[in-house]
This record gives sequence, C-alpha cells and structure tokens, in this order.
Amino acid sequence: MTEALTTVLSDILKVEGIEEAFSCFLVHRSNSETEKISIWQQKISAALRGATQEQLDIALRQYLSVAAGCSHSPLQLLMELLESSVRNGTLGARKVCEFVITSEILQHNNSIFWIECFKLIRKIIDLVEYKGVREIMKGCCEKAKSLPWRLNSGLQPQTQALLEVAEKIMDRNACLLPGYLLVNELQKAYPDCPHWRLAALFSDYVDSFRACAQMVSIVGQAEMRPVVEHSTLPYAPELLEKQTGLLRYVLEQPYSRDMVCGMLGLNKQHKQHCQAIEEQLVELVVLALERTEAEGDEQATQGLWLHLSSQLIYFVLFQFASFPNIVMSLHSRLHGRDLRRGRDQLMWVLLQFISGSIQRNPLSNFLPVLKLYELLFPEQEPPLPVPDFNQPQCTRQMAMTCIWIHLTKKAQAEQANITWPVPSKLRTHHDFLQHLVPPNNAALAMGNDYRIALLCNAYSTNQDYFSKPMAALVDTIQGSPKSASPPTTPLSMAVLDSLTVHSKMSLIHSIVTHVIKLAQAKSGMTLSPALVETYSRLLVYTEIESLGIKGFISQLLPQVYKSHAWGTLYTLLEMFSYRMHHIHPHYRVQLLSHLHSLAAVPQANQTQLHLCVESTALRLITGLGSGDVQPELSRFLAEPKTIVSAESEELNRALVLTLARATHVTGADGSWCHELLATIAQSTPHAWAPHTLECFPRALAEFFTQHAVPKENKQQLKKAVEEENRKWASMNNENDIMAHFGVPGAPPLFLCLLWKIILERIGARALSAHLRKFCDCLVFEFSNSPGGQHVNKCVDTINDMIWKYNIVTIDRLVLCLALRSQEGSEAQVCSFIIQLVLLKATEFRNRVQEFVKDNSPDHWNQTNWHEKHLEFHRQYPEKFAPEEQSSGYHPYFGNVCLRFLPVFDIVVHRFLEIPQVTKSLEILLEHLGCLYKFHDRPVTYLYNTLHYYETKLRDRPPLKRRLVASVLGNLKETLSEPYQTFLGSAPDEVWVPELDYYIQLVRRVVEVLSGSNANSMTDWRFNEFPNAGAHILYTSCVELMALSAGPSAVANGLLDVVAKGFVMIPSEEIHQWINAIGLILAALPVSYWSVLHDRLLSTLSELETWPFDCSPFRLFDFKETHAGLLHNRFSYMLALAHSVWHHAGPGQIASVSRWVRECLPSVVRSEEQFLFVCHSVGPFLPRFSMAIVDLTNALYELLAQVDQAQAEMKYMDPICDLLYHIKYMFIGDSMKKELEAVVRKLRPQLQLRLRFIAHLTIEEVHAS
Repeated sequence: MTEALTTVLSDILKVEGIEEAFSCFLVHRSNSETEKISIWQQKISAALRGATQEQLDIALRQYLSVAAGCSHSPLQLLMELLESSVRNGTLGARKVCEFVITSEILQHNNSIFWIECFKLIRKIIDLVEYKGVREIMKGCCEKAKSLPWRLNSGLQPQTQALLEVAEKIMDRNACLLPGYLLVNELQKAYPDCPHWRLAALFSDYVDSFRACAQMVSIVGQAEMRPVVEHSTLPYAPELLEKQTGLLRYVLEQPYSRDMVCGMLGLNKQHKQHCQAIEEQLVELVVLALERTEAEGDEQATQGLWLHLSSQLIYFVLFQFASFPNIVMSLHSRLHGRDLRRGRDQLMWVLLQFISGSIQRNPLSNFLPVLKLYELLFPEQEPPLPVPDFNQPQCTRQMAMTCIWIHLTKKAQAEQANITWPVPSKLRTHHDFLQHLVPPNNAALAMGNDYRIALLCNAYSTNQDYFSKPMAALVDTIQGSPKSASPPTTPLSMAVLDSLTVHSKMSLIHSIVTHVIKLAQAKSGMTLSPALVETYSRLLVYTEIESLGIKGFISQLLPQVYKSHAWGTLYTLLEMFSYRMHHIHPHYRVQLLSHLHSLAAVPQANQTQLHLCVESTALRLITGLGSGDVQPELSRFLAEPKTIVSAESEELNRALVLTLARATHVTGADGSWCHELLATIAQSTPHAWAPHTLECFPRALAEFFTQHAVPKENKQQLKKAVEEENRKWASMNNENDIMAHFGVPGAPPLFLCLLWKIILERIGARALSAHLRKFCDCLVFEFSNSPGGQHVNKCVDTINDMIWKYNIVTIDRLVLCLALRSQEGSEAQVCSFIIQLVLLKATEFRNRVQEFVKDNSPDHWNQTNWHEKHLEFHRQYPEKFAPEEQSSGYHPYFGNVCLRFLPVFDIVVHRFLEIPQVTKSLEILLEHLGCLYKFHDRPVTYLYNTLHYYETKLRDRPPLKRRLVASVLGNLKETLSEPYQTFLGSAPDEVWVPELDYYIQLVRRVVEVLSGSNANSMTDWRFNEFPNAGAHILYTSCVELMALSAGPSAVANGLLDVVAKGFVMIPSEEIHQWINAIGLILAALPVSYWSVLHDRLLSTLSELETWPFDCSPFRLFDFKETHAGLLHNRFSYMLALAHSVWHHAGPGQIASVSRWVRECLPSVVRSEEQFLFVCHSVGPFLPRFSMAIVDLTNALYELLAQVDQAQAEMKYMDPICDLLYHIKYMFIGDSMKKELEAVVRKLRPQLQLRLRFIAHLTIEEVHAS
C-alpha cells in the first residue's frame, strides 16, 4: 500500500522539464486539470481502501511528510485531495484531524504547511463527531503552547490560522460539540490559557457560561452552605471559597459534633487528620479570648469555654485534630497580643485534655503548653496570688499550676531522676495545693468550698494524692457507713463544672461501680438520692459519653436487670424519664427495645414496676424528634418486633401517632414504615376513628383503611358483662372465683364486672387488657345513661376505683380512654368521661395545684428537690393496689402529676380532633395547663401540635391562643413582646399584625443566629433545645402558627420583610435576613411555605412582557441589583425561594417538582419567564433525586411552549447549557426517548444545539 501511495504522490508532484521552463507562459485547460485531480483522487482511494489501522497511520504519516516538503501550489493540491478523501468516506474526518494536529512535523516554522493544515481541519471538522472535536481542541491548545510568547509579524498568519479553528470549535451557532463539555475541558485542562493570543477567545467563551452558572447557584449560598467542589462552571468566586465561616459557626454551637463530622465526612472508626477543624478550633479559642477581654467578666463567656473544652477533647481524642498543632498555632496567633483576661479559661480548657490523656501519650505531645505559658504568664509579672477557694473560678485560676503538676509527674515517670523547679510565678499556687494534701491517715471531707475540686484536678494522675479527695466526693453523695441517713443533697453543677474531665470520669466510674455492687448484693439497700441526682447531672457532659449515657444503656441497665434488682431498675428508669437531657435518639430507641423485652419478664408484672416501664416507654416514643423517627426506626425494619410492644396497645398506638406526626412535619413519604405498621397491626390489632385518620398522612391512613379491624358490638359487650355478673353471683368461694377469672385466656371482662362490684386486684399486665374493655364498657354505659344522678354515681365509682381502692391509676385509665377508637357521638362521650374523671373529684386537681405551687422545673439548680418530693408523697401517698399499705418501690423523681404529662399531651391531641369538645379542652387547659411548666419539651410539643393540627386549628384562633398560654405559661418571655402583649389582652380581641411585627420577629432570629443577641444565661445542657439558634427558630414558628391571621397572611408577611421592608434591613445583613426567613418558612406547615409558590407565580405573570432594556440575567442577579440599587423584585424573590428550598426537607423539595409540572404550563409563555423558572429550580437539581426525571420532562415541555409562543429566542445558548448541565450531571441518556420527542418539535436552531441530547444528526436537523 505504501508503494502504491508513493507512486500516486510521485505522479501528482511530477513536473515535466518543459513545463517548469515555460511555467510563466503555459495556460492549463481547466477540464484537463479537473480530470487529472479526479484520477488522482481515485488512485489515492484505491491505494488506501481496505487498509488496516496501522497501515493507514503509516500512509498518513507518509502523506503529511511529503506535503510538508512541498511548495505552496502542490501543498494546496495535496490538502484538497486529502479533504476529498475525507468527504468521499475513504478516510475518517476525526482520524485525519487528530493525525494532523498531533503530528510532530506540524511546526510553526513551516508556515505554509502549518496554515494549510489548519485550513484543512477547519474545512472538515464539521464531519467529526463531538468527542473528536474535543480532542482537536486539546491539540490546538498544545500547538498554541509551541508558539513564542512574543509574536512578530511573520508569525501572525500561523497564529490566525490556529485561532480560526479554535473560533469555529467555539462557535455556538456551529454546535460542533456540547459547549458544556468544552468549557469543562478548558477549565480543568487549561486553567491557565495556553497562549495569550487565545486569551480573549477563551475568556469570552467561559464567560458565556456565567448565565448557566447563575441559574444553578443559590443566591447568598456562601453565607448558607458550600457548593460541591470540582465545579465545571464559572461560578462566582465567593461560592468556590472554603466555607470556613460556616464550619466555625457550626463548631461554636453546642451539640454540633455529629453535624461537623457529617459536613467533613469524618468517621470515628477511621483516624483521619483534619486541618480545617484544627484551624477553626484555634479561631474559636482566639474569639473566646477576645470576647472575655471585651466583656471583662469571665462568667459571661463561661458557657463558651465549657463548650470549647468539650469540642477540643472530642476532636483530639478521635485524632481528627492534633493537640500539639493546636497549642503551637495558638502560640503563634497570640504572640504580640495582650489577651490576659481569658488566659485562665484557656489553661482550664487545655487542662481538661491533658489530665485525661497524659498517661497514655508521650510527654513531648504536651510540652508546647509550656511555650504558651511563657507567652501568657510573663516572668516579669509578680507571682500569682492564691485565689478565693470559696468561688468556683479558683479552679480556672489555678489551672496552669495543675497542668504543671501533671507535666512534672509525667516527666518523672518517663525519666526517673528528673526534677523540674516550680516557676516562681506558680510557687504560691503550688505550695497552697501541697498544704491541702492531707497527712497519711487523715480523711478529707467535702465543704462548701472548692478545695476538694482543686485537689482532684491537680492530682488525678497521682493515685497517692488522688484517692482521698475523690473518696470525699463519693462519700458526700453516697454516704459513709457512719451516716445516719442517706445524703439527699447532690453535688451542684458549679462543683461538677469545676472538676476536670478526668476527675468526672473517676467520679462517674465510682457511682456506676457502687450501683452495680449494690444491685448484685441484693441487700435491699436503696441508692442515696444525692447519688442518683449527681449521676443524672454527670450524664449531661458529652465529653464523658462513653462512661456516661453509653455506659448507662449498655452496661449499667443490663447488669441491674441481670441481678433482678427491680428497685434499682425502677430508680434508673425514673431518672431516665425525668432527669435526662439531649439523649441521642440512637440510645432512646435502644432503651425502648430493652423495655419491650423487660415488659415480658414475670417480675415486671408487679403493678408499680409495670407502670414505670410503660411510662418510660411512652416518654421515649412521644419524645422522639420528627427528624429522628425515620433514620432511627428504619434501622430496625429487618427486626421490627424489637421496637413494637408485644401486648401494649397503648404504646403501639402512641408509636403510630408519633409516626404520623413525624411524617407530617417532615413532609416525608410515609411508605417507608409499612413493615413497622404491619408488625404493630399483627401484635395489637386496632382501628382508628375517622376523625383521627383524617389527620393521618396519606400512607398511614391508607394502611389502616386497608387493615380494618372488625368493630366490637357494644350490645354484646353489655350482655357478656351481665353474664359474668351472674356467674360471679353464683360463686360461693374464693377458689371458684380465682379459677374462673384467673385462668389464662379468660375473657378480659373483670374490670367491667368491677363496674358492678369492686374487688381485689389482678396482675398488672392483664390489667391493660381488662382496662380496654372497661373503657369501652364505660363509654357504652355513659352513652345510654339517663344522665344526671346516674352519671354522677358512675364518675364517683370510677374515682373510688382510682383513689380509694387503687385498682387503676388515673394516668393509665385516661390514656386508655384517650386511645380507644370511639366514633361519632361516642367519641364525644369518651372526651366527656375524661373531663369528669380528671376534674369532677378534687383529688387530682389538688395534687396538681400543690405540686405546681411548691416545685420548680429547674432541677439542676436545686439542692432540696428530694425534700420537696418526699413532702409531696407524704401529703399524697400513692398506692398501686387495693389494701396496699405503702408503695413497693420508693420513687425518687416521679409522681402522679409528672406521670400524667405525656398522657395529657395525647388527651389534648385527641380533643383537638373533635371540634365539638373544644369547650372541654379549654376547661382542661384552664385547670391542668399549669402542669406544662414541668414538660421536658414544651415548645417542641406545641410546635408539633400546631403543625400537625394546622388545618383543624386554622379557624379556631382563641383555642390556639389558649394552647400557647397554657403550654408556654412559664416561658412567655421567650415570645416576642407584641405577642406577649396579645396574650395579656381581652380573650375576644383579634390581632392582625402589620409588616413591622414580622420585621421585628425576623430581626430577633437574625440577631440570635449571628450571636449578637444569644441568651448567655441559658444552660443549654438542660434545655429542650441544643442551642440558641434552634430555640429561637421553634419559638418563632410557634408564635407565627398561633397568630389568628392565618397561613397566607403570615407567609406573605414574612416574604414582605425582604420584598417590601428591605429598606429597613442593613445592606450588608440582607443575606442573613433572607436566610432567617428561609429557615422559618421551611419549618412551618405546607399551608405557609406553599404561599411562596403563589408569590412566584405572580412574579412569573409580571414577566410575560419584558419592558427593560437589559438582559434578564442582570435583573435576576441578586448581587448586581442589590448593590446597584436596580429593580430588585425578581432577584429578591429568587433569593427568598432559594433560602426556603435550601432549608427545606425532602418532602418539601419533592413538591417543587410537582409545582413546576402542574402549575407552570398555564403561565410560562415568554423566554424571560422560562429563565426565571430555571433560576428558581436550577440550584436544587442535586436534591430532586427521583423527582429529577419529572422535573426535566417539565422543563423541556415548558421550553417547547415558549418556542411555540415566541417568534424570536435570544437566550438559546444559556438555556441549552443548563439542559446539558442536567444531562451530564444528573440524567445521562436515561430519558433519551422522551426528550427526543420534545426536541424534534423545536425550531431548527434549538434542535441543532440540543442534537447531542436527542442524538439527532445534522441532516435530520436540516430535514426538519
């Protein structure tokens, strides 16, 4: 083949001598020349036809080599022949172009050859498929690199030839390849332009994608959340910067460890160093030092320092950060700065980590602290005086001396003979601590000062000195053998906060060991109240989680259970119910599983213990956060029986209600819990009344409709009770009675019989089944009652059963009544019974009033809780069985009032479902609402209630107001001033707030989130919320939902804060306000945040015509319109939509796709409208997951509508760039068939641009 080609080339280039001699005088016949070229073309085709790939490479190399040595005319001829070979199919266009562009003989020195080669590429590049075009562009860039940086006039033609090829590739109208791919290639492969001559072309091309980048960027995202790295579009610079501010903000929030690890992809199992965490921990320490310096009062920043020590321990312990790195970085940051006020707090933070880890790590890891000491405690200053040891601050002021003692102890352990002289600055402190150490035989006793804490902190790594002060701490709460009675005063939070983590770990270890020993001894000795209360306080420290809550769930409870120490178990469950805060949902669900197992053992059949187990389980179920339900419970879907009660219908109903509430609040699809519901239906088959099903999310309502349970015939129930009564009357001795009613499987009608004659108790577990029938019997009796005296007699008898004969407790009876599935008038009767049982007799009301009057919910600040608790139980002793003299187990925290709270929650919800009983609910709230002072999550409960029953409560403003006043009666100061004023106004007053109110409310949220108005006095360790941000968000939502204005007015008021009230907002804070509005709206029910969709529709209708003389991309650009004071209606609306959807949950995001599909086709007709839609939804494409297919379909259909409606389209390129972005980032070719059908209907210019999506050829486009 090579020889054949050589012959053809020789023939082409052969010149006769006479022709060469008379070249100036010869005239060539055009026909003859054309004929010759045609023959040569045939010969070249014949020579190359059938050649292998390798042979073609050799032939092309030979062809180009010959061409490179030719003069201008023959070279042009050869290039024309090569072009013809491509066009007639002998050679592939991509093959020729790539071979030419990568050829080593293509050098700018051979100017004619270079120019002709690039001309050839330019002519045939249309025939190359798009991936080949991308490779040719790469080749052009590489060849451009070979051009000198300084171009003389002789090199201009070569440069121009290359430039023309690049221009053709980048020509948007030529559409040789998807521009989205090319811009990606240029940004990744050539971040620096290969030659300055191409710079303008490259810059303009990349710049043309800014419109697409704008459409997929969240407005103000840099101040909300970072963009995913490795972007392919030219995003605004602030979106590509490291989001250090965000990380610092999250790190600064209490209880943020999980979120930080999630953001950075950190896993405790894998030791991975993270420099970002190190840097931001240092930043936060410096910030804390600056705040302490500015405040002048260390107490004002105490909470921040406590939190920082916890964060430092966690991230260093799991090796995400390095302690020496942090200390050295602090040294360099603080050098030359005079920040002295917070130095003791800083040393306290470092002491926390050092005391707990110095024994397991080399001394060299901790020596950098000495450099920091020299910097912050200069020698020229006088020695540090001994602080006042009656004040907790003394532990901070002596922290440096404690560090010194730990370091010298470690140094002696590593190098036996070393002695470090005590620095003169610390000598007074050191001597004072030495004098505190007791002589050999002397014991230590805990006083009201902090000397014991100082000793523990200084000598926790020296057992010779540590055992006595720790023993003093333990004896204070445990009691010594000489103690007359067990101690009741726990260690205060001030004392616990003054102990290092290492000391706290020793203390909690001593407590747990003592409890386990006591349980194993089976001596019947009770735990001291001081020990139990102190233990519960220690469990709030997240830095000792492994010994704390983890040890409680996985070690202590199983050991106590194994030892059958039921009294201790009772106490621990009470502690969990009434004293535990911020327990990770993982542990909650784990304990729930344990409790279901425990409920099945025979010993738990004792009434009081069974009641305690069920009450704890009820609190665990109802206390699960809406966002935690699906992630936590779905881990048990393989074994759902572990979290479903085998026999308690009430607990399973409470679980169903929690599932319904969580599904509703998160907007999730409830189908995930089908298996769980099936297990519940199997364990305890039950039905729900229509008024309850009406409130259920669709998936749950459908499940219970499909799994209907046969209704019990109430007449038959009455007959059965009469029959049992006759049997009872015929029995003469106790054996017959027990044989009939005590056998397993006997009809559960005994309580119904007690309705006639009250007698002895039955087993606690069986009681529940009897209680359900009894409740049904009660409702039937009342429904058919003649009224008046008979009703009074019935209620008095029930009250006797509760208070006189102790057959059933009021909380169990009311819970059972509230959860029966009564319908219609019977449901109202049931509510009436509940009201009478709770309020007609004075027993329960008196207890509530007395308890509320004498007690405070701030248990962590109290020293005498136990005394008040005992006083209440002396005044109102509780019995759990007829003729019982005293309760079997001594409650430490619980009583009938506190036990009733989760039941009251359910009662309120049941009453809300039945509008006819509104008056009864108001009466209940009036008399018992004061109990909510002791609710562990009052704001969350109210938020869930107002959210879940939004449609039921929408037209009942007085009831909403009553709910807020009752549930938040003790926390009114957390609401805004205008709303507090409204609560204090006349009951019939209607308040419709103006814009000013919404501005004030959003300002509160902004100030708290930015840290300028956070309540530093709140101890978040004992609050229902983890931090100030969560607290202000949910209290604001509660307030907004409780307004009588209604969802539409409230949502519009919030949106108008920016849309109309932007003049009141400081310009530099605008994004913080938009972010706050997004957070609030996303946390409100659908009837509120869907108003945003209506506002977007009205904005779209304004865009039907475009009266402006600038591009929509300018007016949709928030930065430009805001900074330039331009028309901002569109950009502000986009920013608000972005903020709401950015904070929205999965269910809310799914609704956006539906909105685009269902509501926009009737509105979108113009190009500007379509671009507004793209700007709205573009940034959230990654979040649509399964809905991306529907959304993409909807966008193409909208584009087809616009294409039909508009004669001219100006912004085809940015629109097509976005569609390619969707293809390459989200859908690939999965929708090829559907999209092809739409693309074929579009105008040719759009078809040409979108042909790589629809896989159309240029011929097909032209044919259309």
